[in-house]
Amino acid sequence: MKTKTVPIDLAHRSYDIRIASGILGDEREFLDWIRGHQILAITNEVVGPLYLEELKKALPGKEVVEVVLPDGEQHKSLETVAEVFDRMLAVPLDRQVTVVALGGGVIGDLSGFVAACYQRGVGYIQVPTTLLSQVDSSVGGKTAVNHASGKNMIGAFYQPLRVIADLSTLRTLEPRQFSSGMAEVIKYGLINDPEFFAWLEENIGSVMDLDEAALAHVIERSCLNKARVVEEDEREQGVRALLNLGHTFGHAIETATGYGPWLHGEAVGLGMLMAARMSALQGWVGESDFVRIRNLLRKAGLPTEPSKDFTAKDLRSGMKTDKKVLAGKVRFILMQGIGKAFVCDDYDETALNRTLEEFAAG
Repeated sequence: MKTKTVPIDLAHRSYDIRIASGILGDEREFLDWIRGHQILAITNEVVGPLYLEELKKALPGKEVVEVVLPDGEQHKSLETVAEVFDRMLAVPLDRQVTVVALGGGVIGDLSGFVAACYQRGVGYIQVPTTLLSQVDSSVGGKTAVNHASGKNMIGAFYQPLRVIADLSTLRTLEPRQFSSGMAEVIKYGLINDPEFFAWLEENIGSVMDLDEAALAHVIERSCLNKARVVEEDEREQGVRALLNLGHTFGHAIETATGYGPWLHGEAVGLGMLMAARMSALQGWVGESDFVRIRNLLRKAGLPTEPSKDFTAKDLRSGMKTDKKVLAGKVRFILMQGIGKAFVCDDYDETALNRTLEEFAAG
C-alpha cells in the first residue's frame, strides 16, 4: 500500500507521521533524521524478539545499543528510567545519540522522557507497534512515567523527530491489546468527529478483523484528529485537554488497580462510558447516544460493565492527584452528544457520585 503521511506543524518542532505496512526496516524512513553515529534502541521483552533485528536493518553503519525492558505498565517508572540512564552513561552515549522507541505506549512514553532528560535533550524517533501507540501516545510529544500516587505525573512535553507506524506490527498484537487501542480510536469520534464515529459503527467488523485498508483509514483519521488539536495547543493549555476524554476516570482505575490488571485502553474505554453516563445524568447526552457509545465499545472488545476491581472510594482518591485538578476541583471532559466534548468543572456532584456508584463496587 502507498505510504500515508500526516504532518504535525509545530514550527521548528514539526515532524511527519508515516503510515504503511512493512516500513519498519526501511532505512529511508530513518537515516535522514539521525544526526550522530549512536542509536539507543529501547524496547521490551515482547516486542524486541519480534522486531529489533528488523529495526537494525534500517540503521546500517550505526552503533546500536539495545535496552530490552520488562513488559508492562508497572515498569514505566523512575526506577526504570534510572536503569536506562545507567546504561547510557556506561557506554557512554554522547549528545548526538538518537533514541528509538520500539514498542507500545509504555516504551514510547518512557523513551521520550529519557530523550528529553539525557544531557538536557537528545533526538528520538517513535516506532509504535501497538494500535494505541500508533493512534495516540506516539503523537504529540507527551512523555512521562508513573508515580505510585498517580499516572503520568512526572514527564515533559518533548516532540519526536518522526513517527513511523508500520501496520504489519498490529498482526502480532494479542486481541486484548488491539481492543485496548480501539478505546483511543473511538475517543476521537466522541470528541469532535461524529462522522468518524458513525464510520466506526459501520466498519467495526473490518477493523477488528485487521483489514489493512480499514486499519490505514483508522490510523490516518485518528492521527489527523490529534494533529489538529496538538497544532492548536501543544502544551495542553486549552483545547488539547479534550484528548483526555475518559482519562480522569481511566487513570483513577489504573492507579487503584496498581498499573497492570487493567490495560490503559480498557480503563479509558470504561472511563469514556462513565463520562457519557455522567453527562446523561445531567441531561447533556440522550439515552440513544449513550447506547450507541456502549454498543461500539462492546463491539471493540472493551469493558462496559461495573467492576469489582475497585471501589468508588478508590476512584475518588485517584482523581485527587489527577493532572486535571485545578484549585482543588476535579475537571472532567464531558459530552453534549457524540462529537461534542467539552471541559467541565461546573458539574453536579450528585451525577458524579451516582456514576462512581454505578460502575464501581461499594
